[in-house]
Amino acid sequence: MAAVLAVLLILAATGAAQARERGAPRAPSSSPIVAADQTTRSVLVLDSSRSRWDAEDDDDPGVLWSWSADRRAGLADLDPGTSWSNPSEVKFRSLGGKRYLLATASGGLAAVVGYPGREVYWATDTGRGNAHSIELLPDGNVAVAASTGGFVRLYAAATGSRATRHAQVPLAGAHGVHWDPRTRLLWAVGSRQLVALEAGGEEDDPTLTVVRRVTLPTRNGHDLAPVLASPGRLWVTTGSAVYQYSTAEQAFVPYALQSRVSAPGIKSVGDDPRTGQVLVTRPEPGHACSWCTTTLVLYQPDGARTLLRGGIYKARWWTTARG
Repeated sequence: MAAVLAVLLILAATGAAQARERGAPRAPSSSPIVAADQTTRSVLVLDSSRSRWDAEDDDDPGVLWSWSADRRAGLADLDPGTSWSNPSEVKFRSLGGKRYLLATASGGLAAVVGYPGREVYWATDTGRGNAHSIELLPDGNVAVAASTGGFVRLYAAATGSRATRHAQVPLAGAHGVHWDPRTRLLWAVGSRQLVALEAGGEEDDPTLTVVRRVTLPTRNGHDLAPVLASPGRLWVTTGSAVYQYSTAEQAFVPYALQSRVSAPGIKSVGDDPRTGQVLVTRPEPGHACSWCTTTLVLYQPDGARTLLRGGIYKARWWTTARG
């Protein structure tokens, strides 16, 4: 019996070793998280496997990369001391084999910055309209949504790093903007409507045309992002709920975890393409900044991540996937 047991143990060990050599399947690791932190006036790329990070610790290994418009010589002409007030949006995009951070701030700055080198692809001061979201289109032009300004603009960014020529359409309370590769339309969310825009014209003289208007189920539209687990769907948040919109069905549709994810006041929402985990930001009661939080909420698997001394407005999975 002892001899048989010894043989079985040897076989089991051999099998385990072979599995390791073959690269036996492992649970996928989560994508990093990118956050717009208004406390440090920075964009932070964070290791999502850690439960907490320190916004003010330059040696925190959980902070993988960071960027701020402050004290950037290449942006001095845009007065970042004012225009970079209250960072409001962060995204990760790719174009022409390069990767870029996209960021806006309520003070008016909109910027597309190379990752990891931080070179400025394009930047401008959009004015005092509360720039709230940004998107990079396949032709290299850049869309910006501004809430109090009530507009969506498409800048001829492909023509130069300080290009200001733009097309503009009005959208009351414009808060979010997203380029959908499936419909090849630029989607934007405002206070009462979700709209689809066709980007046309020339690279140096872009145009925007509204091709669809959808009334939101509830008021005060806020965030707009792709549902990466269900291509063809968009996350849409309002002042009171979180929805998914099917671009094919042209309707708001039910989704898994809706009873848990949907809540008032959500500032950003998205799912990790690696794991399907849902990431949500919402204002933290008692925070010195009434629209900020130190804590990110995760669903399936459930969890939380904390940025010590932070003031996060939006946070997203650090992925270039667009849906």
